[in-house]
Amino acid sequence: MQTVAAAVTMVRDDPFFLAAWLRHYGAAFGLENCYVINHGRGDDVARMAEGANVLGIPGNAHRNFDGKRWRLLNGLVDGLSGYYDFVVVGDVDELVVVDPETGLGLLDYLAGLKRRTVYTPLGLEVVHRTDLEPEPIDKTILGPRRHVRLAPHYSKPCVLGLGAKIARGGHFTTHPQLNTPDALYLLHLKFCDFANYAATMDRRNATSAATGAAVQDVQIGRHWFAEARGEDRAVFEAFKDMEMREGFRLNWVRRKMHETWEPREHGLWQFARPDYALQYVLPERFVGLV
Repeated sequence: MQTVAAAVTMVRDDPFFLAAWLRHYGAAFGLENCYVINHGRGDDVARMAEGANVLGIPGNAHRNFDGKRWRLLNGLVDGLSGYYDFVVVGDVDELVVVDPETGLGLLDYLAGLKRRTVYTPLGLEVVHRTDLEPEPIDKTILGPRRHVRLAPHYSKPCVLGLGAKIARGGHFTTHPQLNTPDALYLLHLKFCDFANYAATMDRRNATSAATGAAVQDVQIGRHWFAEARGEDRAVFEAFKDMEMREGFRLNWVRRKMHETWEPREHGLWQFARPDYALQYVLPERFVGLV
């Protein structure tokens, strides 16, 4: 029975991402160390997550959705930190991976890290280059999809070795030290497949509309609202216009994170998160990783 790491997420009606999340963390940590909060007690979520630890909660539409969600996640992470060296927490479309160049899986890599601190993987957004990647996603995402864009917004302090308070959205914590291991990445999968993106956004737009509130009046991510969505095809066509960088050397991004590290309000800490219109092709060694 391993006590090195557990994974925690909250999900509602996202079968595509939940399947990837369970496949990734189930293989890395064991399903018995995966914790899935089933928002709305969906039958499909319960069935898919069989073997993991599933907590069903009411799914009523609420304008303070994100605030409530992160209070629950904070409490669960804090409690599990007493049983595991690390708890990996995040949205169901976010996966922490270790560079295969290390020769280690995620569990063994985390086992070699210093305990009682917080780690921030470098955020990369997996994007579907519809002009270059016509193949559908089948059993794995990396392979049919190889393109990523830099995403500082998703460089999240999501590997917690202690019960630090996590801000709404998971972007900041109260831990004052920034740790960015060279081999850790957080892959954000929202844009990894055009067809799934459209279906997912339809569901999220319906959820936000059910609150009956405007975007400025709620604690729900702006991107859940139809008025902030934009035209789906245009979103994906814009990926081809980003500058393509050769190689896969990203320590300059981590260096800038450390150079801009500073306190923010409510005891939280942050680094600058500029928009980089840059994309890379993942090296062959990442194929099949998720």
